[in-house]
Amino acid sequence: MEILNNIWTTFSTPNKNLLNIIFIPTAFIETFLILLLYLSILKISVSSKKKCIYVLINSSFILITLFTMPNPFNVFVNYFFAIILQYVIFKPTFVKSVISSVISLFIFNLIGMLILNPFISIFNISSEQLNSIPIYRLCYLLIIYIITIILIIFLKKKNWLFNFSDDIDKKNKIMIITNLLFGIFAIIVQSITLFYYVDTLPIIITFLSFISLLAYFGISIYSLTRVFKLIYTTQKLESATEYNRSLRILHDSVRGFKHDFDNIVTTIGGYVKTNDMKGLKDYYFQLEDDCQRVNNLYLLNPDIVNNDGIYNLLTKKYQEAVSKNIKVNMTFLLDLSTLKMKIYEFARILGILLDNAIEASSECDEKIINLDFRNDYRNHRQIIKIENTYKNKNIDTDKIFEKGFSSKDKHSGIGLWEIRKLIKKNNNINLYTSKTDKYFSQQLEIYY
Repeated sequence: MEILNNIWTTFSTPNKNLLNIIFIPTAFIETFLILLLYLSILKISVSSKKKCIYVLINSSFILITLFTMPNPFNVFVNYFFAIILQYVIFKPTFVKSVISSVISLFIFNLIGMLILNPFISIFNISSEQLNSIPIYRLCYLLIIYIITIILIIFLKKKNWLFNFSDDIDKKNKIMIITNLLFGIFAIIVQSITLFYYVDTLPIIITFLSFISLLAYFGISIYSLTRVFKLIYTTQKLESATEYNRSLRILHDSVRGFKHDFDNIVTTIGGYVKTNDMKGLKDYYFQLEDDCQRVNNLYLLNPDIVNNDGIYNLLTKKYQEAVSKNIKVNMTFLLDLSTLKMKIYEFARILGILLDNAIEASSECDEKIINLDFRNDYRNHRQIIKIENTYKNKNIDTDKIFEKGFSSKDKHSGIGLWEIRKLIKKNNNINLYTSKTDKYFSQQLEIYY
């Protein structure tokens, strides 16, 4: 009985040492719960290994700052460190990471703010007692954890998806991130103020503080959704413009075929009647080029190339190649919505490779580019292969990736070096470079 009394006394009286001990497991628990909120908002699945690495690193950092930095400065540092760590480990786009981090931190702090006043009123204690007596502190945290877990389960069951566009211009990106950083600053200041002075502030001030913070984030989230919707609409309009241009060219080509159909059939009949197989073969290959151009225009369809940014990129590069009299052969059998890498990085790599292919083939007598987009289900990889004719047969396929290397005068040699950097950032991507007497080939492989 005496032991139980001593335990009760230890937990029910101010005890700073015990609170410091309790803070160790609670740091891990809170880090894990905020992580689950973050992942539920982003709707992404990550391995248990990555979760453990994040929780271990972030919790350890929180414990270090607890004993080395004064409050509340350690709170600011911990929150910003968590945002950066989530971005580094889970590799979403930076804007997605910041938005999801701020929302998850806001939700967790909002739960704490909502139950703070009722908790103090029910137990008839002061904020100082809540901060110094272990039993009250544990009960308060337990309630927060239970409500957070219920909310996480609710978010997982509901198929709500926050659609954050990856293709954001620099100006909008800076505006969004700045707004969110000021938001997280407001969260921390409000939380600390209410936590330490809730029993001295009038209830109306506490209520207005909570309402103003909630209104600020409500308006911010609404504004963000409007910005992303505007960006998405702009991309759709750009895609529609490019598609209409392709349709006009396709329509003109089909009209040309229809107009010349009788002549084409008559010409073929002439070769057949005279048994001129050589002439027929030559005529067929010339006709095949026109058919291939029509086929390429058919493939340049936003329903087939199902990503607005990549569709616009391919359309513009195709038109650039055609303007330089380059024959483009294209096969597209890849669902870009299942692409296993960031679309922004994919677009950068594809753009650089296409620019190089267009430039190299334009210098040749036989100007050809072969594009192949496909899914290799057997080997669990997505393949993008770009082949082009080239003039410099002595090109070194290893040196081309070095910074500043270029086989041309007045070229920076930065493009392929940038690709190498992007590939090193992702452990599921490889780029294989090869050459034959006719074609220079770059094959991008994305593993899943």
